[in-house]
Amino acid sequence: MALSKDQLINEIAESTDSTKTHIRDVLDQLSQVVNDALDADGEITLPGIGKLKVTERAARTGRNPQTGEAIQIAAKKVIKLVPAKALVDSINS
Repeated sequence: MALSKDQLINEIAESTDSTKTHIRDVLDQLSQVVNDALDADGEITLPGIGKLKVTERAARTGRNPQTGEAIQIAAKKVIKLVPAKALVDSINS
């Protein structure tokens, strides 16, 4: 089950005895900090979660699933998550 933003805010607010408005502001600011860091440095580490990195995806040939026709997919930048060891260990234990 995926958490919505509102569910995440509720969970954090309840566990920290903070207001939902305060938590929403913190999450919005975190989003801005991550965006700025990825723009500037190409990566950011989120302790306990992992590292977000910007990588280049090369141009490639794909297929239109409806017609089977070959199409060109342009090169682009993508964001990849490398999970923290502690997160991986918690899932596998």
